[in-house]
Amino acid sequence: MSETTVEEYAWLYQEFTDDADDIWLCISFVQGLLPREVLRRIDVVPGTIGEFGVEAYVADGGTVLIDYGWGTSLDTAPELLSSGTTMATVVANIKSDNFSLLVDGDLITEFNLYGYSYRHGEVPERLLPHLQELGLDRDDLTENAVPRALAFASRATGVRFSRRHFAQDALTGASDHLQ
Repeated sequence: MSETTVEEYAWLYQEFTDDADDIWLCISFVQGLLPREVLRRIDVVPGTIGEFGVEAYVADGGTVLIDYGWGTSLDTAPELLSSGTTMATVVANIKSDNFSLLVDGDLITEFNLYGYSYRHGEVPERLLPHLQELGLDRDDLTENAVPRALAFASRATGVRFSRRHFAQDALTGASDHLQ
């Protein structure tokens, strides 16, 4: 498991935070799959344009998928995306703020970024030492929960996503049918 740090993901948190400090981020780290396969699994055709869309980026160890809709494209297809692999999703917007980890379609753990003690899943304590080290286990006392959750997603999947990856062209497509 990667020893990714919170500092490695502060830039990504800032990228999706506006001048009013509102964040709109829905991102999945998918281990071992290329962007084209990730889009195929959720039936997104690369190059299509719609009201809502997703971008799939090549990352070290897999693909990072960013949802530019309401985040529901990732809600509707986690079993498809995680089939035969590991996937972690971080959502932080006006509707929710949570983390989920799936392995081969099974929900391992899911929790609110500010309410870890209310976690659920098949093995919610699976990565507890990493959660503690990253400070995600403090419920309402968690500071900077989003970059911490992004670092945890990277650790849990082994997928690393940097500014360099984000600066490269992504496969994009309309996700209206998933909304």
